Amino acid sequence: MIAFEVVDALRGYQRIEVPEEINLNLMEVLKASEYHIPATCGGMALCATCQVEVTSGIERLPPPTEIEMDMLDQLPGCTAQSRLACQIKINENLSGTVFNLHHQ
Repeated sequence: MIAFEVVDALRGYQRIEVPEEINLNLMEVLKASEYHIPATCGGMALCATCQVEVTSGIERLPPPTEIEMDMLDQLPGCTAQSRLACQIKINENLSGTVFNLHHQ
């Protein structure tokens, strides 16, 4: 199992476990786990409504793509730990990572 943590103002700190063979991105897993993630563009990296902050384990993620960086650069308060959940593929590297959700 792949286990990571999510910090959310509404639900607090929760551990999420998903099977290793899952073929989803973080946004899809969060939506399936009933977190409020607008994801207006449906995961195309066009709206940034799935922004998360990686508070622990950012080094485990691949670097953001140019498209993701362009979207993040448009957001006020964006930091080096900001990512789009739709662009983070679920894999074993995410184990132990902590994501803080931003509510739009």
